[in-house]
Amino acid sequence: MLAASSAKPPGRAMNFLQRLMGNITFLRGALRALRMTTPIAKNPTRVFPHVIEELATRYGDAPALIGSRETLSYRQLGKRMNQYARWALAQKLAKGETVCLLMPNRPEFLAIWTGIIHAGGAAALLNTNLVGPSLAHCIDVVEPKHIIVAAELLSAYEAIEPLLKTKPKLWLHGPGVRERIDIAIEAFSEASLEPGERRALTIEDRALYIYTSGTTGMPKAANINHYRVMLATHGFAGVMATTSSDRMYDCLPMYHTAGGLVATGALLVNGGSVVIRERFSAREFWDDIVRNDCTLFQYIGELCRYLAHTPPHPNETKHKLRLVCGNGLRPDIWEEFKNRFRIPMILEFYAATEGNVSMFNFEGKPGAIGRIPWFLAHRFPTALVQFDVEKEQPVRNAQGFCVACAPDEVGEAVGKIINDAARPAARFEGYARKAEDDKKILRDVFERGDAWFRTGDLMRKDKDGFFYFVDRIGDTFRWKGENVSTSEVAEAICRYPAVVEANVYGVPVAGKDGRAGMAALVAEKEFDISGLREHLVKCLPDYARPMFIRIRGSIEVTSTFKQKKVDLVKQGFDPAATTDEIYFNDPERRTFVRLDPPLYARIAKGEVRI
Repeated sequence: MLAASSAKPPGRAMNFLQRLMGNITFLRGALRALRMTTPIAKNPTRVFPHVIEELATRYGDAPALIGSRETLSYRQLGKRMNQYARWALAQKLAKGETVCLLMPNRPEFLAIWTGIIHAGGAAALLNTNLVGPSLAHCIDVVEPKHIIVAAELLSAYEAIEPLLKTKPKLWLHGPGVRERIDIAIEAFSEASLEPGERRALTIEDRALYIYTSGTTGMPKAANINHYRVMLATHGFAGVMATTSSDRMYDCLPMYHTAGGLVATGALLVNGGSVVIRERFSAREFWDDIVRNDCTLFQYIGELCRYLAHTPPHPNETKHKLRLVCGNGLRPDIWEEFKNRFRIPMILEFYAATEGNVSMFNFEGKPGAIGRIPWFLAHRFPTALVQFDVEKEQPVRNAQGFCVACAPDEVGEAVGKIINDAARPAARFEGYARKAEDDKKILRDVFERGDAWFRTGDLMRKDKDGFFYFVDRIGDTFRWKGENVSTSEVAEAICRYPAVVEANVYGVPVAGKDGRAGMAALVAEKEFDISGLREHLVKCLPDYARPMFIRIRGSIEVTSTFKQKKVDLVKQGFDPAATTDEIYFNDPERRTFVRLDPPLYARIAKGEVRI
């Protein structure tokens, strides 16, 4: 009796064992990352171009970057980097001065920016999809001395040249009548830089400008110093446990952190190869993966959604993938994606290019973006604070401090800024325009004088410590006195048969407080809207069910597959503003009905109950 009474109930014992195994798995991943990143601060004069030099000597003719236009071995990458570094020195580029780079994905892209930073300059990696005033803004904000433009993008640059306040010297890469950098660098030696040519660099010096890819407003140029370059490349090498036998498939834009630093550097630092594709193609994806013997690929969540909605492909399970790593894989397709394509391991993470908040889901918990276990919380101080959606500001108590969220309560994720030379990862390096820094810093959060980085993301944390992404601030809206998460509504809609994609947002309705929910859908021919309302009644509370449905042929996204909402919100539910079909969730008839101009007019006048 005594032995029986002292034994743990089977459920408690199983939960304890699961937590223990989870902590062991997490600790192994964390230790791999720490082993790779701890030496960075201890060797402050060893920067990424020096790593490339070491790799060129160690791995020689082994393939480093494999593209459709060219392939660079480690030795060739090192030589090309040296040529670009000498070109920059010949232009008398001062330490910290900027060169803009406008080029599609290809091996040469990495060779160019590593050469520029090797010479002490800073490389601004421009979004190749930008045109007009947005492109001009991104160039002017970093005040470049030079700009390197791929031949196929020259027309986009020439169109905004008259708009530029700065006047960088143009260098064309590829055929054309402008001065060509690919020809100019041939005059420079491929040999390692001599001591007299080398600029004194440390991990504190600026290396890159990487632009945030927001869905509203102009992009911001985030300061990326050499430490952050080393942290991204070496940290993820540990996270993914990369080896010289690995091959990464990289179809994400190389002007962003995920495609340009993580997917490339994490393989290079351990001698692996990177297969670079200019852009994502769902039709050719699995053929590429199998033909190139890829063992890894870097994803963005919507990329996985596109693949999950493609017809069966003969190569989709014939791959050698051991792990996929990325962010934004939503719960509604996680298991389907993993099981259909036989993915051994999904490693979801959360991080901000310019921020100090990061977490990893080493355990593969479906839907979670990661966790920070108790034994690492002191190294990565992160919190969720209660958030007022209407004011778009954190909630303050009577003492003026922020209020920490309870388990499963939604709040904004913030990371404590610690200006300690020994802990550079906890700092916030800011943007090219200092005026933008204060918008991202939350002060007097839990005590007077403290400062925390604002991620701009709403999350919740469960009782086991796993974090889940809920929404971007500004996307969540209020209706009937409740907060509506656009991402959670979209997930529910996408579980309905024949829905391919859903973009959810709030629209104003005359005479009503808050915003009514609306969803733009991409659907297959088999889509039957008559059953959608019943499905949503089962999935969502009344206030979260969209009042309006818009059927579209496609949904516009940013270069990193983030859905664009601004124009959709402006157009609202007016059927005269679009040729798309719009339906109204009629509470009287309890079904979706086609919205025509007379019905729209009645709703606008407040004559219809919503």
